[in-house]
Amino acid sequence: MITLIHEQRETHWPDAAAQGDELWLDAAAIQEATGWTWKPEGLCRGDLCVPLPPPRSGQGERAGEVVREGRLNLAAMWRKSGQPVVHDAASRHWVLGTGSAQRASALATLQAPDFALPDLQGREHRLSSHRGRKVFLATWASW
Repeated sequence: MITLIHEQRETHWPDAAAQGDELWLDAAAIQEATGWTWKPEGLCRGDLCVPLPPPRSGQGERAGEVVREGRLNLAAMWRKSGQPVVHDAASRHWVLGTGSAQRASALATLQAPDFALPDLQGREHRLSSHRGRKVFLATWASW
């Protein structure tokens, strides 16, 4: 089983295939894990599409392949788009990060990303419900 973490999603894929730095997923898994849709023109999210590179020939049977047997090497496409990808030594846990350009544009607004935390009674509170007001967040750990 492969665990994939992207943004605030964690998905598990028993039929995904990983070899070294390659992560092979089908179209449904890619969409569920990342929100990107695999279309003939490439990986798309809204109006933005990242084209798939053309197949390489003359470099061995599988050298440079991005699409194989109905699956896409998502890690290769993620890197091609300038986004970071990391995985553990066994290639069972993968994290698809957000590139520096996207982080910079998010930080330009000085608006903290939304998150939710429970209070002492277990009620969930979202940061976004306090937009426009000053918020003081105190953290503590016993360790």
